[in-house]
Amino acid sequence: MSGIGRASVLIGAGTIVSRLTGFLRAVVLVSAVGAVSAGGNAFAVANQLPNNIYAIISTGLLSAVVVPQIVKAAAHDDGGRAFVSKLFTLGTVVLLGTTVIATLAAPWLVALYAPSFGPEQQALATAFAYWCLPQILFYGLFALVGESLNARRVYGPYTWAPIVNNLVSIAGFLAFIWLFGPAGASTVWTPTMIAVLAGTATLGIIVQTGILFAFWRRTGLHIRPDFRWKGVGLGQIGKLAGWTFLMVLAGQLAGIVQSRVMSNIPEGDPGIFVAGNAWLLFMLPYSIIVLSIGTPYFTQLSEHATAGRHDEVRGDIGRSIRTLGLFVVAATAALAVAAIPASRIFTGSPDEATAAAGVLLCYLVSLIPLAVLFVVQRTFYAYDDTRTPFFFTLLQCAIVVLTAWGALWAFTEGVLPPSQLTAAVALGQSFASVVQVVVATWLLHRRLGGIHVGSWMLALGRFALAAVPAAIAGWLTFQLLGGVDGWTVSDKFLGAIGAAIIGIVVVVVYIGFLALLRAPELAVASGLVRRFLPGRR
Repeated sequence: MSGIGRASVLIGAGTIVSRLTGFLRAVVLVSAVGAVSAGGNAFAVANQLPNNIYAIISTGLLSAVVVPQIVKAAAHDDGGRAFVSKLFTLGTVVLLGTTVIATLAAPWLVALYAPSFGPEQQALATAFAYWCLPQILFYGLFALVGESLNARRVYGPYTWAPIVNNLVSIAGFLAFIWLFGPAGASTVWTPTMIAVLAGTATLGIIVQTGILFAFWRRTGLHIRPDFRWKGVGLGQIGKLAGWTFLMVLAGQLAGIVQSRVMSNIPEGDPGIFVAGNAWLLFMLPYSIIVLSIGTPYFTQLSEHATAGRHDEVRGDIGRSIRTLGLFVVAATAALAVAAIPASRIFTGSPDEATAAAGVLLCYLVSLIPLAVLFVVQRTFYAYDDTRTPFFFTLLQCAIVVLTAWGALWAFTEGVLPPSQLTAAVALGQSFASVVQVVVATWLLHRRLGGIHVGSWMLALGRFALAAVPAAIAGWLTFQLLGGVDGWTVSDKFLGAIGAAIIGIVVVVVYIGFLALLRAPELAVASGLVRRFLPGRR
């Protein structure tokens, strides 16, 4: 546990700094292009394209397959050197080819994701996309190197490198504001403006990837280009990745439907850019808590699964869900009652913040279920089973599509106003995630002959019970600070301060009630928190 604790703290600390600088990056970006402007939505679509395409060809493969396979390859006579060399060569070739094709196809990709944009907005998004799509190559290399470092228990660089990306982006976006003025200063986008804004985003990814390569020596592996892709187990990766590829593809197709639906939203109402910023807020606790604690557990769980120690795997599942749950329930309560001041960080006015808060609340419905899904899904991966996750993810994607289409129908019929369309899409996604985690948990329970669901569900119930008075205390604090007309919603910076104050109140009350309930998980949580203190190891 001490190893997992140290790794969790290292990842968590890096994630906190990364997310804080990412928040500042988003604030500066909103100041540059506006939260509900046509230019902001055009940039949001273009800058998301490389993430979406990279996810189709790479993310699922890396997270689901590479870590367990590198762990296994470490037992080879050469320590996995030949395997990793071939893997890197193949990955680089695929990423480079995909980057070239995607960049050439930029106009069609923009039309696919945002068909309801007008001609001028589509042209602007396409211009942004030409600058942003080369990120695919560098995102892929970053993840490939990072997952290899994780598999060798070198967790820090993968977590801390994105901070440099954020700093580069902040500097570039500030330069954009200095050169061309803040949002709304100009309605005409020149080639120079496009190059500075989108080029900055891509430069940040390039620098981030370059820094990560500097830490490769810590893996102890010496790799070289190797185009002989037979003989060291890449075939096994291909079999496992086939289902993972289909799973990620299904998710991206569902995302395309959501993007196409939200492209109907007129300028001035919460649209694609607001949804992206709400998702950024949603991902703050997920990244800090779920990824920092869950990633080391996944490496350990993979080792136990590979050795056939199924009882220890069941123990890993229960401990990780209970530990994650304690933090995630508190984060959900805090972010829910602080939704308006938190949303003010990424919006230009109190009215925009109130509308964006509705989108955030709809996403938050699925935060706790997704923490459970993280553990359940990766347990399947640890047993080299990517087929089962494909099917329960396909179910989730189908529900996402149906709910998005339902929201669009309601919007078209005049039942749903434009200001609520994005929130409806987000709520549909959360509902789909809840169904997904229920089905996934049931399937894993059947596969392992029981995963002690009752014990960790009881713990989650205990956390939820403590969260109720904590949320009430947080909401009363928000009202005492003036509510929707108070100082916490009057400015971006004050919104961040207000959200922090509300969050602290929620956490203090939450911990107090858990102490009254004598929750045993508090001991584990306090141990993790103490590791963040100076001088602790």
